[in-house]
Amino acid sequence: MKSGFSTFLLALGVSALAVLSSGAIAADKQIVRIGVLKVEREQPLPLSRLDLPPDDLGFQGARLATKDNNTTGQFTGQDYQLEEATASPEDAAAALDALVENGAPFIITIAGAEDLIALSEHAAGRDILLFNAQAEDDRLRTEVCLSNVMHIAPSRAIKADGLAQFLLFKRWREWFLISGSHEADKLWADALRRSAKKFGIEIVEERVYEDTGGGRRTDTGHVLVQRQIPVFTQRAEDHDVLVAADEADVFAAYLPYHTWDARPVAGSAGLRPIGWHPANEAWGATQFQRRFERLAGRLVRSLDYQVWLSARAVGEAVTRTKSTDVATVTDYLVGPDFELGVFKGTKVTFRPWNHQLRQPVLLANDRMIVSVSPQKQFLHQVTQLDTLGFDRPESQCTLDQ
Repeated sequence: MKSGFSTFLLALGVSALAVLSSGAIAADKQIVRIGVLKVEREQPLPLSRLDLPPDDLGFQGARLATKDNNTTGQFTGQDYQLEEATASPEDAAAALDALVENGAPFIITIAGAEDLIALSEHAAGRDILLFNAQAEDDRLRTEVCLSNVMHIAPSRAIKADGLAQFLLFKRWREWFLISGSHEADKLWADALRRSAKKFGIEIVEERVYEDTGGGRRTDTGHVLVQRQIPVFTQRAEDHDVLVAADEADVFAAYLPYHTWDARPVAGSAGLRPIGWHPANEAWGATQFQRRFERLAGRLVRSLDYQVWLSARAVGEAVTRTKSTDVATVTDYLVGPDFELGVFKGTKVTFRPWNHQLRQPVLLANDRMIVSVSPQKQFLHQVTQLDTLGFDRPESQCTLDQ
């Protein structure tokens, strides 16, 4: 009995020591706070109810990345904490300030180009580093050079070049380009024209699909579409593929199986160049997909992935530098030692001159991956990833000088 009591006291002492030790370790950990700021603007309903955005779109990517960062952090001495905020464009600056005051110098933005520029200007001169998870505008990589922003989202030019490389591989050299009438459609069409010229592809004809308004989903239907789309696309110049530029999601989804000529559809419908796809199972992606699905109860979307990438980039930089200093982290991200595995067949790096993340483009239909660009035959003196989008000589940005 006495021996058993002594053993109990010994065990109790060991347990208490373990608790105290773990508490001391936790107290010594380096706290790393990352903020996610969504600037919310009213968007029209998508054509398909399957594309309705979940309320937690993007945020779940940050939550998974925080778990992943902390898996490493428990061995390397970091404790990653996440701060989330949603704001209107008018309140976005105040929301950014609140995140920073809560100790988050690294802010992932889910925002359009104009809102991102405004946030960058508001953060200028302070120890704040923004991560652009959404805005794809090429001018942010070529003309409007933001030194305090890291671009995680692939630009339109990167996506267009990825698509063009594959269509050229297929020897589909003649395009029939249909673009929408919204500003974002025009920007996407510009990127596609640039890619066609870059790779020696001929656009044999262009047409514009005017958005006349209406109830979108309620004013359409298969009978109406079955009559309208063939008439709209008939008598086009002979072409190999129809390429659609429809970021506003007005007409492109109706093109497959409805065009006058029996041709494949690419761009905003059919074969789409995207940052991520929930069917990707290569390069360890299945494990990533399953972890996300367990956490979020749904499939990964591109924006989730891009927010996840943003937070993981912070985690990798902090782990390697042992610092949360914004200047130190930024220098490491754009330096030669940074690389990050992203489940797309190669490790990714940043372009130091404009802070764009180099990354492969997935080419996918609704159900699976068709190909991945850059295609093997397109070579570059630095990295094949620089065959996608604006290379250094094509950009006015010189953030590394």
